[in-house]
Parts: sequence; C-alpha cells; structure tokens
Amino acid sequence: MAEGRYRLIGSTASPYAIKLRALMRYRRIPFDWVIMTRAHRAATAHLRPMLIPVLQYPDGSFRGETTTLAYDLEARHRGRSVIPDDKAIAFVCDLLEDLADEWAVKPLFTYRWWDSEDQAYVSRWAAEEWSTSEAEAGSADEIEDFRRRQISRMAILGATAENKPLLDQSYRRILAAFEPHVGMNSYLFGTRPSLADFAWFGQLSQMATDPTPMRIMRERAPFTDHWVRRLDDASGVEGAWYPREQALAGTAEALLGIAGELYLPFLVANAEAFAKGLDRLEINVWGLPYALAPFKYQIKCLQQLRDKFSALDAESRAGLRPILERTGCWEHLIAQQPRSQDVRS
Repeated sequence: MAEGRYRLIGSTASPYAIKLRALMRYRRIPFDWVIMTRAHRAATAHLRPMLIPVLQYPDGSFRGETTTLAYDLEARHRGRSVIPDDKAIAFVCDLLEDLADEWAVKPLFTYRWWDSEDQAYVSRWAAEEWSTSEAEAGSADEIEDFRRRQISRMAILGATAENKPLLDQSYRRILAAFEPHVGMNSYLFGTRPSLADFAWFGQLSQMATDPTPMRIMRERAPFTDHWVRRLDDASGVEGAWYPREQALAGTAEALLGIAGELYLPFLVANAEAFAKGLDRLEINVWGLPYALAPFKYQIKCLQQLRDKFSALDAESRAGLRPILERTGCWEHLIAQQPRSQDVRS
C-alpha cells in the first residue's frame, strides 16, 4: 500500500461500501478500491461485527462501520467536509443518514431476494466479482449456496409476506421524497453533498441497478435515478450549505416525515419490545402492519439519536422544534429510552 493511501475493501453489491467509496472520492482522500476476497476476509476477521466495507488505514490497521469511519475521516482530513456547519442541520443529517442505513436497506434486501429474476441477477453479480478478484472464482455450487443463505435470512430480517406491503410503500414514499427536488447541483442541504446524501446514494444506487426496484425507480422517479448515478463520483463538485430554512425544506422535510411516521416509531417499538423481553415487535404504519423480532443493535441507534439531540444547544433545538413536531419526530427524540440490564450491555 502506497504511503499515505487508504485501502477500501468492499463489494460493488454492498450499499455501505459504495457509500464510503463515493464519500472518499468527493473528499479527494487518496485510496485504492479493493474487492473483498477470502484472503482479505481472513485478514480482517478480528473486527466485530464482521461487515463490508473495511477501511485499511495508511498505518496498516483495519476499521469498519461507515458512520464511524466518516467521522474519523472528518477528524483526519481537512476540507470538503460532509457534515453541515449548522449544528441543527448536522443533527438532521445524522438522522437522515440513519434512516437510509437502517431502514432503506430493508426494502433493498427484500427486493433482492424476493423474486427469482432479482435473485439470479444479484447472485451472478457476486460471482462476477469473485471471478475477477484475487480469490478463486465462485463455483456454481458456491453461488447457489450464497443465494440460499440470503433467502434463509429473509424472515429474520423482516422480509416477509406480512411486511412486504409496508416495505414496498416505504420505497415508493422515499422516491416521492426525492423526485421533485433533486437536480444537477442540488443535494439534501445545499449545493454540496452531505454524509446523509452519501448514505442515500449507497442504498438507492443498488435499487437503481437491481431489476425490480430499478423498474419502479425509472417509472416513478427518473430524475432520482440520474441523481444517484451522478453522485458516485462528485469529486468535481464545489458548493455551499443552504441557510437553515432552505436546508430543512424539500427532500429533507419529506424524509423527516418518513422518519417521524415510520422509522422512529419502529425504533421505539423495537426498544420497548426488547426491554419487556418480547420476542416480537408489532407496529402499524400507513394502515400497513410490520412485525419483527427485536434487534439489540437498533436500540443503540435510537439511543445515539436521542443523545445527539439532547447534546444540541438550546438555540439549535428550538430552531428544529417546528419541523420536528410537524413531521412527528419530536416526541420520539425527547422521550426517555426504556432501560434494562440487557439494553445497557
């Protein structure tokens, strides 16, 4: 590895790897893009949890988790920041990034493994990467095993017939939030992309490629499809952050509505179910049911959002209150987190 360069180890089929790759391109941080192989997986097996991507630092160390990595890169490299200067907008950026990372992946995963056409496309995609990497090419049996493994995880991750209508509806509402506002030089909070933009790019870029969500996007949100493809390399973009009132309008407000109506209630129901020792959380949003076994990691997501919100200065909180109340986010962000010995651990 050349001195001063990073190595980003991932896969083009991973929304999180693509997210960080685009972010590093925009920030003009020198790095090499490397496809994850068996050898790389063995070298990074000590990381917990084992995720894609992994970033190898110039000193040879490996680190993971894209949000943590993005903030660490902010501390290490000056210029072209992806964190808005306004602390109130920076909080909204964190919330909308979390919405992309933790919710948008749900319809993505469901579409990928629901129909045989999508299964075949994504399985072959993975096979092509294996065949051009340093690892041995994946055999037909290995590809089929991978497909079956992913399908076997569907119920655990909530990709069920019961939940699919809400997942479909949330994808369509996400597209509707983006479509009227995206443009050649328009991002969530200005004429420059933020961390939240790159998180949404990661998820939507996959859905702009996989057969079923691609058709939906091209029919309902063609400008969003174009916007997503441009954001892959925004290294030439120069821009500025909008003033607060403008930054909180448009797509940002529409996505906050989805967070307030869907995502934050889901996180709250998850935390409450876990605290009560229940094996199933149940919510109903937009007249559609959603049920899932509670996940411990998403309790952390809720608590981090609440901690970041409570850490804001009084002026920033007051400035955000009207839009957070209007979109249904406020009550979930100020509520006390349910606690138990298990939740804290």
